[in-house]
Amino acid sequence: MNENEFIFELNKIGINPTKGQLELLKKYYSLLIEWNEKINLTALTEEKEVYLKHFYDSLTMNKVIDLNKVDSLCDIGSGAGFPGMVIKIMFPNIKVTLVDSLNKRVNFLNTVIDSLNLENIKAIHDRIEDYGKKNRDKFSVVTARAVTNLPVLLEYAMPITKVGGYFIPLKGSIDEIDSCVNALKVLNTSKVEQCEFFLPIENSKRIIYKFRRNGFISNKYPRSNAEIKRNSLWLFLFLYFLGNIGF
Repeated sequence: MNENEFIFELNKIGINPTKGQLELLKKYYSLLIEWNEKINLTALTEEKEVYLKHFYDSLTMNKVIDLNKVDSLCDIGSGAGFPGMVIKIMFPNIKVTLVDSLNKRVNFLNTVIDSLNLENIKAIHDRIEDYGKKNRDKFSVVTARAVTNLPVLLEYAMPITKVGGYFIPLKGSIDEIDSCVNALKVLNTSKVEQCEFFLPIENSKRIIYKFRRNGFISNKYPRSNAEIKRNSLWLFLFLYFLGNIGF
């Protein structure tokens, strides 16, 4: 995807980038390639691939929510900044928090923030389950891209989402919603939208889920990573149907 194709496809989903924003994305791409030689940030390095599978893909969230109307967003497991950094560049009105457990990636994100002179954005070095304990009920929108399975993501994301706010994970081609029945119940959450589409040009499938937090979530969530691995919310549901446990 070259720049003209990028602009054309963004226009189709309601995004009209300015020249200044396009220049910021070019600088971001240059920093990504420079740092990728030192630490593993992405397997994609060709400019056309980055613009399609990282930059454009990150912005497809606008298909399910008007990002112009979002005031705060948290990107959990942000990695190289997808989708949170790209969203910040294109929607500077949003106060963005990027959370990642690897300090080297956080150093990269802070370099991008400083080099692009971005405001109202910060990169946090923390495990999301620990961050979630300290920052409950905080964000209008929480997102994640290519992090882990959906029941685990829901447990990480929903406690830091405000009541009435949304968790919007960007996922690949496999529909995971059937594994989330119990997680949605336990976390007082409902699915309000599921958008399936194909990326332009190379036609790989994508799924965007939109979950709304409906009310109170027990302070026990998110649990530690070890607890989640031992007893995922999906596993609880499986055992329930076997008749081994109840709610």
